[in-house]
Amino acid sequence: MKRSLFFIVLFLPVFLQAQELYVSTEPASNMPANSFGFRVTNRFFKMKHEGVTGMRIEPEVMWGISKKLMVHVTGLASNQMQPSIQLEGGSIYAKYRFLSKDDLHSHFRMAAYVKGSVINNPFVPVMREQTSKPFDNQELDLEGGASGVSGGIIATQLLHKLAISATLGYNRFMNNTKDNLPDYMSANAVNYSLSAGYLLLPRRYRSYDQTNLNLYIEFLGKANTDAVSRNQYLDVAPAIQFIFNSATRLDFSYRTQLFGDMSRNVFNTFTLRFEHNIFNISTKRK
Repeated sequence: MKRSLFFIVLFLPVFLQAQELYVSTEPASNMPANSFGFRVTNRFFKMKHEGVTGMRIEPEVMWGISKKLMVHVTGLASNQMQPSIQLEGGSIYAKYRFLSKDDLHSHFRMAAYVKGSVINNPFVPVMREQTSKPFDNQELDLEGGASGVSGGIIATQLLHKLAISATLGYNRFMNNTKDNLPDYMSANAVNYSLSAGYLLLPRRYRSYDQTNLNLYIEFLGKANTDAVSRNQYLDVAPAIQFIFNSATRLDFSYRTQLFGDMSRNVFNTFTLRFEHNIFNISTKRK
């Protein structure tokens, strides 16, 4: 009993922020300081130009350096641009929380993020024999699509069991290690998102081993800004999430386009993610 009470007091702030653990975006809140986490994300998608199902695997490690700063390092492997699953490259992501206003059952936070990716994929996929449609794609991303950098601002408001978050960012795409960015693809883009998460269970916290059930709805948009390719899209991504013993989470998400005029390789994605966190990875000795 004493152990459970101690755990609740120590990690209650983490529990109350469970509905901020979005699947498709990051909140302004950080993972706890002095913590370490790892996750494996699997994405499945039907590729329009070939009519076959592709898969991307993203192993990732996360480090809560302090209460204001955290870093992610991600590897990428997929068969989206190659006939078989191959290593695509990797990325590093850093987020710094610069504003925090806390109340009893609510808080407001803002953070800035930067991300860089090095990718070795071709920009036009290596076609398989069953290809039936010509390749036409104006969408680039830093998750296997192109090398580049991005940065932006995140704002998150927690209101008891509901958390709402918005992101606005800029993307600069560059040449891949084995291929140059085609002239017809936009090297600059703006991304934006609006996410909401609701803590459905438990109704009331009694011990650290209670399972959390969170529901999410996320709207994800992007607009190319170069004259050669000024187009845009908006996707919706509902998700369900389970958190076990406050340290392990399992996510299920489905993303599909609501509207847009951007020609894309992938319009629908199913995401399955497993994550585990370790708190207090080091202890200072007096």
